[in-house]
Amino acid sequence: MTLDGLKLDRRLSRAYIPIMMGKRQRVEAVLRGERPDHPPVSFWHHFEPHQITGQAALDAHLRHLEAYDLDLLKVMNDHHYPRGDVNLVQSAADLRRIKPLPGDAGQLAGQLELLRGLRKRLGDGLLTCTTIFSAWTVLRVWVAPPSDKHGPPKIIGEDQRDDVLTNLLREDRSAVKAAVQAIGTMLAAFARECVAAGAMGIFLSVRDDWVDRPANGEGVYDDIVLPTDMEILGAVKDAPFNVLHVCGRPMNFERFADYPAAVINWADRAAGPSIAYACEVAKPAVAGGVDNLKTLPQGAPEDCAAEVRDALRQAGNRSIIITPGCTYDPKAVPAENLKAMVAAARTRSQ
Repeated sequence: MTLDGLKLDRRLSRAYIPIMMGKRQRVEAVLRGERPDHPPVSFWHHFEPHQITGQAALDAHLRHLEAYDLDLLKVMNDHHYPRGDVNLVQSAADLRRIKPLPGDAGQLAGQLELLRGLRKRLGDGLLTCTTIFSAWTVLRVWVAPPSDKHGPPKIIGEDQRDDVLTNLLREDRSAVKAAVQAIGTMLAAFARECVAAGAMGIFLSVRDDWVDRPANGEGVYDDIVLPTDMEILGAVKDAPFNVLHVCGRPMNFERFADYPAAVINWADRAAGPSIAYACEVAKPAVAGGVDNLKTLPQGAPEDCAAEVRDALRQAGNRSIIITPGCTYDPKAVPAENLKAMVAAARTRSQ
């Protein structure tokens, strides 16, 4: 039986496959619950403003991939989502004016160009997923003026934008729900365009602590946001490499552990829950293990390697993908720490 012919069977999680694999094979083995020759490893960061789009973005991604010989590529997306007729959302009337836009509208076309370029250069031998932020996250951006500032998110991250959304919910909850639905429909169309352009899946970034905060009352995420998450993931359900990224400090990790994605990634070190717990409850494959906020920027190479080894220990018989919990600051993280992550993963068979 060939490797590709093996079916998902939890009993296979104990099997070690003693052959050298290609990068795509290595990740796909984990997705099937098998143990590859060594754990796949990857990490990502926001590039400089002049590297967001065009040839500069393509070159930046390829340099990053080559510099660390990564097993998969998370394609960054810092293109602004088109706001249509509403430049700044401040009232229920503004919310009512938000309508779904095509998946290639505005700057989204720049991300599609990047994906086509990457697919042309990389072919089919490496799995790629492209960043899409949830509908609530997009609306949260739209209640403030446009900004080109990007970086690792705060684990405890409330700010004035959250207060604006709380006030909008109190003013007209139905208008908020309609706006989130309209944005979700656009994002679903964008997800389809991304896969058509060459991405092998999406990296859907969700965050419930911005939504189910005490001031908003109970059940807001499940009522307003979750249906759009399902619409976005459903739009690309046949893509082989859809990743769910749970940002911030999850209020209800178990909700996300049941999402229809191939992989779940979250800040296990900085926010929890632990990898050991996630391996018990998560249906998707697990990706994490290294603290992007403290260990990567402040630790020594051995500290990073130690977190890799601990992540593999926690996973036990379940194979995982080694990654940070979220983006890291490239100006603060020594290259030696990133190389230590890769080396530690590649000196340990799962």
